[in-house]
Amino acid sequence: MYHRHEKKKNHDPSEVLISCTLPTYDYVVVGSGPGGGPVAARLALAGYKVLLMDAGDDEGDMLVQEIPILSLESTEAPSQEWDYFVQHYDNQTLQETDSKFTWELPDGSRFVGSNPPAGAKPLGIWYPRAGTLGGCAGHNVMVSITPQDSDWETVASITGDNSWNPDSMRQYWERVEDNLYLPNGTSGHGFNGWLETSLTQVDLWLGDDRIMNVVRAAATVVGNGISSMSTAYQQWLTGDINSDSSTRDFTEGLFQVPEAVKQPSWDRAGPRDFILQVANAVNSDGSRKYHLDVRLESLVTKIRFDQSGPVPKAVGVDFLAGQSLYSADPRFSAAKAPTGKGSVNVTREVIISTGTFNTPQLLKLSGVGPAAELESFDIPVIVDLPGVGTGMSDRYEVTVVQESTQNFTLFNGCTLLQTPDDPCLLQWENNHTSPGIYSSNGIFLGIPMKSSVASPNAADLLMAGIPGNFRGYFPGYSEIAFADAQHVAFIVLKAHNRNHAGTVTLLSNNPQDTPNIHFRSFQNGGDEDVQAVYEGVKFLRELYGNLSLVDDTWTEVTPGPDVQTEEEIKDFIRREAWGHHTCCSARIGADDDSTAVLDSKFRVRGTTGLRVVDASVFPEIPGYFIVSAIYMISEKAADVIIADAKASP
Repeated sequence: MYHRHEKKKNHDPSEVLISCTLPTYDYVVVGSGPGGGPVAARLALAGYKVLLMDAGDDEGDMLVQEIPILSLESTEAPSQEWDYFVQHYDNQTLQETDSKFTWELPDGSRFVGSNPPAGAKPLGIWYPRAGTLGGCAGHNVMVSITPQDSDWETVASITGDNSWNPDSMRQYWERVEDNLYLPNGTSGHGFNGWLETSLTQVDLWLGDDRIMNVVRAAATVVGNGISSMSTAYQQWLTGDINSDSSTRDFTEGLFQVPEAVKQPSWDRAGPRDFILQVANAVNSDGSRKYHLDVRLESLVTKIRFDQSGPVPKAVGVDFLAGQSLYSADPRFSAAKAPTGKGSVNVTREVIISTGTFNTPQLLKLSGVGPAAELESFDIPVIVDLPGVGTGMSDRYEVTVVQESTQNFTLFNGCTLLQTPDDPCLLQWENNHTSPGIYSSNGIFLGIPMKSSVASPNAADLLMAGIPGNFRGYFPGYSEIAFADAQHVAFIVLKAHNRNHAGTVTLLSNNPQDTPNIHFRSFQNGGDEDVQAVYEGVKFLRELYGNLSLVDDTWTEVTPGPDVQTEEEIKDFIRREAWGHHTCCSARIGADDDSTAVLDSKFRVRGTTGLRVVDASVFPEIPGYFIVSAIYMISEKAADVIIADAKASP
């Protein structure tokens, strides 16, 4: 029997862990995800000696990571799962009204919901991250939608750095992408990059009458008339949600959603592939071509500085070696000692790419952050930088879920790896021309929409439909999501949120502890953001109303029949909204902004030789799905770093 978290084949660690024999590198990159992985690979391709470090190991051959439809389950695979429990509100009573609120029971198990058993300890809202080579690109849903022009215009305007303008930034998407669904040479797309982008084979959706009823109902709402409905349906078949058209950012309608999936193997694509390609490249004589070393199971605990000059200079990092050393790892045990510890020195720069939660934590542990907070934990202050760990933002998302008395046919026979003869697994492995539902992330429809509070030049909502019972993230959610084939969920995703009240603060000076994470949802601009999500919910209820005219087997289960008035819907949104694209906790800003952590070249203010390249750098949350924007800034950072190195040989 296949264990659902079993690797498809034994993986030779030597493919990744090339021997690290040099005491000094030009660059060390901490974190192998969408920010750190590509920048490390680019620096090595440019001829520099690079060490890429990550606290996780390599789970890239694990079936639940490889198979696109199992992306939800991959977030709960213990070998790569990192569990954070965050607070949406400072008011604990309000926080506990969220149906996803999680408690720890005295025996160590978890309880989700209200009225927990006696002795339960409140944890918060579960926020999944990934500890594996490739970072969160190893468990995300692979959606590949590019940011809107306004996202880059914001950075350019704030910093006065015109290299962030949309036309300049588009080149980085073209560098990243290897587009497999459009004619070669289509403007605004790349066809020779390291990230394959695909569309699910449309015959999958066309072959399921119940899916197509949903698509037609959506076309009816969007089209508002027979001829317009036909246009909307045609847009779904042939439209490009990543078009470089001047009207793209505010175009509403129906689209298929690109996903980072390879062909013909139909498995997950991501920065792990780029890292391994560069790290394992050899010359014709068998010698290594580039010097990219990858050290896994290495928890970086501190950035070291040389303070002999007028400005502190980053000269290396300290780390602990061993598996599951960070307490977010469900396998972590405080009684388990590291297998070793060490230091790495650099001649040029340290690049931190550990993500929105861990980057501010590591900066603070290293003495870079708000002085009062550091002093409260007896951490020597290297640079008093008050913006570290502040200004954090995220999406707001809710779902509208319907249940039917009949099954989708998409999953006929599928056991989701529960049996050794899973016919859908065998089809995915052996039939590359018709690989079935396992080749898809499950999103059959994306609908960009402008709410009444959107800016004039960009849509601010994306509705995405999946066949499943998905209502957000909580322990055990992935098993519920595909427990049957009788649910359809539409996510209402709010882009361009107005709230920047979130913080990441230290729990202790122990680098193995997770930090305190408080989003303070809806604190800034909350009424406008709630209004936008409300309009998305109303739109989806209209869609389902049209669906009932041709298929009366559906009943709404979330928000449910008891949530009807505007006040009730908005209360539901405030209680239940979640996010999973957190950003902005070490943000780029203007020179006269005392809360800006970075300049426009990713450099940590008040230091030299130290940069940050990950989701924490954004001054505002970009686009609909953040990962494409992170890939683009990683490529830009590589260009900036290489140019600076050439200017200072």
